[in-house]
Amino acid sequence: MTVTYTAEVATCKKFGCFVKLLARWRGSIYKLVWMDLLLFLALYYGINLIYIYLLDKDSQKTFESVVYYCASYSSLIPLSFVLGFYVNLVMTRWWEQYITIPWPDSVAVYVSAHVHDQDERGRVMRRTVMRYVCLCLTTVFTMISPCVKKRFPKMKHLVEAGLLLENEKKIIESMDVAFPKYPKHWMPIIWAASIITRARNEGLIRDDFAVKTIIDELNSFRGRCGTLMYYDFINIPLVYTQVVTIAVYSFFVCSLLAHQWTEFKKNTYEGLDFYMPLFITLQFFFYMGWLKVAETLINPFGEDDDDFEVNWMIDRNLQVSYLIVDEMHHEHPELVKDQYWDDVYPNELPYESEAKREQHPEHSTAKYDVDESLEQSFNKISPSGETGSAIHSLGSIEDHQSFRKIFYGRRTKMMVNHK
Repeated sequence: MTVTYTAEVATCKKFGCFVKLLARWRGSIYKLVWMDLLLFLALYYGINLIYIYLLDKDSQKTFESVVYYCASYSSLIPLSFVLGFYVNLVMTRWWEQYITIPWPDSVAVYVSAHVHDQDERGRVMRRTVMRYVCLCLTTVFTMISPCVKKRFPKMKHLVEAGLLLENEKKIIESMDVAFPKYPKHWMPIIWAASIITRARNEGLIRDDFAVKTIIDELNSFRGRCGTLMYYDFINIPLVYTQVVTIAVYSFFVCSLLAHQWTEFKKNTYEGLDFYMPLFITLQFFFYMGWLKVAETLINPFGEDDDDFEVNWMIDRNLQVSYLIVDEMHHEHPELVKDQYWDDVYPNELPYESEAKREQHPEHSTAKYDVDESLEQSFNKISPSGETGSAIHSLGSIEDHQSFRKIFYGRRTKMMVNHK
């Protein structure tokens, strides 16, 4: 799915940082436009051969008039403006859809922290809540993503995958019969909220604030799932997509004729188009590639190279959810003092080598010199006290650490005496 290449361009110190990416095929512009480009060139040379070998003198003059007409007015199509604005809109919508996708990790952390009891009852509640959360998102994916729909075409396939139980499937099917117009992706969240309420009544959750926190997180998860469906329901207005498509294809239909070789161009620089229409080919490559980018990203839940890995998300979400609420429930490493316990905090963490050491960032006025007369005037006005002098005397890191040691030592003695 998504093509990752950031590791190859982590630094731009070497020559041609992006050039080494041009040889890639998967997710490349060549893969998107090569068929359209071949068709464009075939039409270009086909029209040229018809003009040279099949048209008589009068027909050639008429054709030359058409070529001149197209060359004069093809620039009136505002292709760059229309296409650029449209692609920017599609790119923004594409990224917003990704950051809208909910992850169950936060819900799992809250459930693990607040639903106590290590016996089977507490464990089954925690695992069931997270299974319902993952089921909600998977159900939404089956409605908006073709690749997930192919993986789980029916609810029985969700049962086979372990996301849904047979009795739960019957409940959803009965609701579909009673209310067939509306999707039921929210039902597992309702079940999860009911389990949280029952856990509170049974004493597995110790306070009402924890119940509110978990239910608020469940509601947030449900809301983001609903937002994904809104993106699927409400598309970019069709009229805008039509305008862009018509603009691109009409421009290149005009360009097919406007850049044709004719007798008038025979002894000019434009006569080179007889052998290879280089610049119109580049123009087609860029503009058509721009349109193909929009076609690819307008539905990021499809099966294109740069679409989201939704099937991977389904597997990952269920595994991580069970890991948090079951395997890692109320577990943590042994508590020990860290290596900076006596120093309170480190002066600096170690570097691999001295050459890798980085300088700390400076603020904007670090090298701004204040006029001496203004500084003297400020010193006369500003109050001075023992506290300010003491603070100014702690100039270095070592002084601060000494102060912290003394402070923490006195605080410890005060706490002991208080006890």
